Amino acid sequence: MVNQVATDRFIEDLERVAQVRSEMAMCLQHLSETINKAELDGESSSGKLSLERDLEDIDIASKNLKKGVFRLLVLGDMKRGKSTFLNALIGENLLPSDVNPCTAVLTVLRYGSEKKVTIHFNDGKKPQQLDFQNFKYKYTIDPAEAKKLEQEKKQAFPDVDYAVVEYPLTLLEKGIEIVDSPGLNDTEARNELSLGYVNNCHAILFVMRASQPCTLGERRYLENYIKGRGLSVFFLINAWDQVKESLIDPDDVEEIKSAENRLRQVFKANLAEYCQVDGQNIYDERVFELSSIQALRLRLKNPQADLSGTGFPDFMGALNTFLTRERAIAELRQARTLARQAVNHTREAIGRRIPLLDQDVEELKTRINSVEPEFKKLTNIRDQFQREIFTTRDTQSRKISESFRSYVLNLGNTFESDFLRYQPELKILDFLSNGKREAFNAALQKAFEQYMTDKCAAWTLTAEKDINAAFKELSRSAAQYGASYNQVTEQITEKLTGKQVKVNTNNSNTEEDNAPSWAKWAMGLLSLSRGNLAGFAMAGAGFDWKNILLNYFTVIGVGSIITAVTGILLGPIGFALLGLGVGVLQADQARKELVKTAKKELIKYLPQVANEKSRTVYDAVKECFDSYEREVSKRINDDITARKSELDNLLKQKETREINRESELKRFKTLQENVIFQLQKIETAYSNLLAYYG
Repeated sequence: MVNQVATDRFIEDLERVAQVRSEMAMCLQHLSETINKAELDGESSSGKLSLERDLEDIDIASKNLKKGVFRLLVLGDMKRGKSTFLNALIGENLLPSDVNPCTAVLTVLRYGSEKKVTIHFNDGKKPQQLDFQNFKYKYTIDPAEAKKLEQEKKQAFPDVDYAVVEYPLTLLEKGIEIVDSPGLNDTEARNELSLGYVNNCHAILFVMRASQPCTLGERRYLENYIKGRGLSVFFLINAWDQVKESLIDPDDVEEIKSAENRLRQVFKANLAEYCQVDGQNIYDERVFELSSIQALRLRLKNPQADLSGTGFPDFMGALNTFLTRERAIAELRQARTLARQAVNHTREAIGRRIPLLDQDVEELKTRINSVEPEFKKLTNIRDQFQREIFTTRDTQSRKISESFRSYVLNLGNTFESDFLRYQPELKILDFLSNGKREAFNAALQKAFEQYMTDKCAAWTLTAEKDINAAFKELSRSAAQYGASYNQVTEQITEKLTGKQVKVNTNNSNTEEDNAPSWAKWAMGLLSLSRGNLAGFAMAGAGFDWKNILLNYFTVIGVGSIITAVTGILLGPIGFALLGLGVGVLQADQARKELVKTAKKELIKYLPQVANEKSRTVYDAVKECFDSYEREVSKRINDDITARKSELDNLLKQKETREINRESELKRFKTLQENVIFQLQKIETAYSNLLAYYG
């Protein structure tokens, strides 16, 4: 059966990836243990080889692989059938999916040997464990209440950070973690945890509904938080089966076909731009028409049911390809790179050590002193790169904060035309009715909040593009500085050993493979995340500047700008509207008066916003580059220190003891064989996975 093949294949492929992850994690662990033991043995022989940085990196990589998961973030507005979709995906009626309730807290669904729910609080309270029934009862709310809370800009459970649902399900056991986010309202969108997940998941599953194609709220969310950010998004158009039910004659094949094609055109017009990767159109691999309720009913009766006609086989096939091929291979390639790096560093250190075993103390001192000028060259390369980072930092901080300032000051110039799209919700005549004035004020405030949120999001996207371009430029510089650094370290080796360094001509090694480890990190080739989000390491790759920016930009204050601006505008607008008469003829005039007064008051306040917040923008951008520089400089310093201490360790040992050359040669030979053996196992596991996927 088509579905059975898709579902079973997905589970099988996840299992295969989990096995390779586990195998490579164990090899990295054994590699670390082998090098660590050799370093300890070195203390009583010719001294340590100073491989601490490699040990630290492969230990982190091994731990990350062991707890490796594919994190899927499920986004969607209220009443889109997200919980029904998730229940159909996992094959169990687990999350609340009745017609009415809405899940009101961000919920992380992960594997656990026992069924349990843990609520994590943000106010210092201890996590609370609940059973499923209590969780469904306490943390789901009626859509009408959810809508009311959204309008009032309140959260249903302000003291709750997130909930973790653990469940013994095969899909979760094989390495899938699902994050179910509440609706797309702006309060939630600005929630740091929710946005943090957008930046730190492997894929986003954006659930929409066929009967409400691409609403304004959905379009705004996509434009503000997804567009242009290089995120992998699968669009799931739920309740596709209801297209037929909404027709006058649901049996009319031509009418069904015509209605479905019209819908497809609407979705394609709105979603096509989010389905471009490196100039390639992958719309058919990212947009799926689903009937989740049908799939769920079938799977509850029979977990192996044929889901043909529900859209699930195609979707699961595409998700499988994306996760177990593209993402898994990128993750495992990085582990292989770290293993190669550790083995190369070990072999190079052994290659430097062996010729120096024959030198007496004075000759060794002479050779060490002879490479002092080269070590100065290494620090010069570090200082040059550091200066370039600082120059880039200062230029970008100034440029981007100035761009924010100009952008804010220019909002008044386009306000009248820009604000038009936010006005349909405003029932002007309600203001003149005392009973409805409060509702009108709430609608007006919401319109301004949406306007300011959209404007800030549009600017943030241009800022991110500028920062990304600057880091790409620094990545290119890192490659050049890395090549210069390698030349100097080869000169050091030649001076110390009296032998010319053999250039590695292995065709499988690229320029990136040969780059120093600090340069690989600076080029964005390695991501050794120590960060945590709801108890799991983040899924991002490369230097994580987006989260630094996010932390600052949530503080910027899009929220504080909105509160201040709307608070100032409501009073004068009210006075302006009260001066007008009552009647339908006055409604248009009132609308014009509202926009005119709003613009006038906005222009008064914009210089204050521009001046106050541009400093926050400056600091945010500066911190992105400063944190990058700190890590780059630390890694270069670690490398220089390791190279020096490798020599100092040998000298110290020679000054205090007689070193048995034969036993050292034997020890190094064994060490080299052992690390190469572990690397070969890693190379084989990686190659076998590639061969399997063809």
